[in-house]
Amino acid sequence: MKDKSMTKAITELYLMRLLSVKGTLQQFVDDFFRSVLCSFVGPPAVKYFFDFLDEQAQKHDNVDDQTIDIWKTSSLPLRFWVNILRNPHFIFDIHVNEVVDASLFVIVQTFMDACTKSERKLSRDSPNHKLLYAKEISTYKKMVEDYYKGIREMVPVSNQHMNTHLAKVSRSHTDKLSTQVALHQLYQYANKYYDVIITSFDEDPAAQNKQLALRLQQIVAVLENKVTDP
Repeated sequence: MKDKSMTKAITELYLMRLLSVKGTLQQFVDDFFRSVLCSFVGPPAVKYFFDFLDEQAQKHDNVDDQTIDIWKTSSLPLRFWVNILRNPHFIFDIHVNEVVDASLFVIVQTFMDACTKSERKLSRDSPNHKLLYAKEISTYKKMVEDYYKGIREMVPVSNQHMNTHLAKVSRSHTDKLSTQVALHQLYQYANKYYDVIITSFDEDPAAQNKQLALRLQQIVAVLENKVTDP
């Protein structure tokens, strides 16, 4: 009985400390959600890609709205933002100690829960990181929903606009990124899924007009010849 009482006291003290830290960081967490989930300044690439996913869903009659949301969530929030949150040293010259890593883990889990459609009932036995933001999670879910709605209502991005935007971004990072490394990684991907990509190009009218299948075949032929030449 004494051990149980001591454990309960320590647990309550731990939760009080968690709530205190949460209150200190709450404004920063809210600012993060507002910055990430702001559709009014959504990059053209996001609008272009999300419209592409919507078009793909229309080609398949059995794709429901929840599946489309999963596609979008997996491609941007979970693929990009979660990775940045869990590894801030990827973009900042900082050392992430265990305390900071544990705090970021809580924020990451909250962000992931906000991006899911499913509702999970919480109890006293639920993990502390879920209980911490139990009151805010509905607000965050609404922000995610409004974000997708805002992107969907944006003016469509044409292929010409997208190409112009990418060229501008490329020029602004000419001295920072290695074009050769990027091209090599693209070639590795194309070579790995060569047959699938060629088949897709042959079946797509836009790709046929631009002769993308022939261009890819020429690129592979040139690169393979270079590799095999003594």
